[in-house]
Amino acid sequence: MHALRIFGWSLVITAIGVAGAGVIGSPRDAAIVAILAVLEISLSFDNAVINATILRRMNPFWQKLFLTLGVLIAVFGMRLLFPIIIVALTAHLGPVKVFDLALNDSAQYAEKLGDAHPAIAAFGGIFLFMLFLDFLFDTEREVQWIKKLEEPLRRAGQLDVIPTVIGLIALLVVGEAFSGDHTQQVLTAGVAGLATYLGVRGLGEFFEARGVGAEEDDDSADADDSADAEAAGDSGKSAGTPRSSGPPKLVLATGKAAAFLFLYLEVIDASFSFDGVVGAFAISQNIFVIATGLGIGAMYIRSLTVYLVRRGTLSEYIYLEHGAHYGIGALAIILAISIETEVPEIVTGLVGVAFIGLALVSSILHRRQHAGSDSDDSAGPVRSDEGEGGQGQPREAVSAPL
Repeated sequence: MHALRIFGWSLVITAIGVAGAGVIGSPRDAAIVAILAVLEISLSFDNAVINATILRRMNPFWQKLFLTLGVLIAVFGMRLLFPIIIVALTAHLGPVKVFDLALNDSAQYAEKLGDAHPAIAAFGGIFLFMLFLDFLFDTEREVQWIKKLEEPLRRAGQLDVIPTVIGLIALLVVGEAFSGDHTQQVLTAGVAGLATYLGVRGLGEFFEARGVGAEEDDDSADADDSADAEAAGDSGKSAGTPRSSGPPKLVLATGKAAAFLFLYLEVIDASFSFDGVVGAFAISQNIFVIATGLGIGAMYIRSLTVYLVRRGTLSEYIYLEHGAHYGIGALAIILAISIETEVPEIVTGLVGVAFIGLALVSSILHRRQHAGSDSDDSAGPVRSDEGEGGQGQPREAVSAPL
């Protein structure tokens, strides 16, 4: 019942979208909507995991907003209007003209959207690459999947500027060596993507660091705790320990901090959706069919995100977050390659699914290894023991057997 409550609206929207496409358009349009929805879901599993790592830091109000207003932004903003804006900027046409093309000359619109792909790939690629780098160099991350790789990078993260420097170097290399005749377009869009990432993430962290929403933490955490206790059988009773695996600094954001986290989620969604929008034109050139199909997929991804948060899945399968971030790093590389070389959608999807699958298997093996231990041993060291078992032991206990 808990899952049905979360996925209920997704099922309703699916029925309305597919039926509407069949009635207004044709049975073929209905089939295309269903296909696009499945493709969007298969390409975005890692997106759902990443979203969940951010959404669990927000209070229930903002989580609900993510499923309501956020879906409208995802469908109409990121998958319908934003591509029009991108085409307008890269083709030097007015938005009204581009919208007219999308409605009345979809073939030419698809061609111009394809011409804008280098800028789209550069913007989304650098944004996702920075997300991946910040994860690798996060000094506060205790759970390690590939210890020999992640531990040295975690220590190097003491220098906060390292991810930005690496991101800039990567952008310059891609712009000069892998962008062909699109160097200026790639560098401009890449700088815009980097600035967007640093600005949105920085503002969110700024307001979180100032304790915005701290007065509401107890109520918010209790509400989340009760949901998790029903779903996963958690025994935590206080706001300070809502989940056995929650980070020790997990404080539910409200106000400005939550608003910037919400914006951050939307930009992440946009970075994932760009390539899907371009690829969708290989299946259909009707922008409303494309928006409906991708929108249904986006709805399921958002429902899955909330489900992961409510069930505490990231706590149970501790390497899922790692797999998602490695998948994002691979996607960023694929986007860079796709500037000059066409990369099949199936490759993009399988790479993300493969990393998630490997992380899931590693998580299951980790749980089995600790199945015979007390709950304090199996859950406590995963994130933080805050003092009871030594500081060296917990990190060793949660590294994957690779």
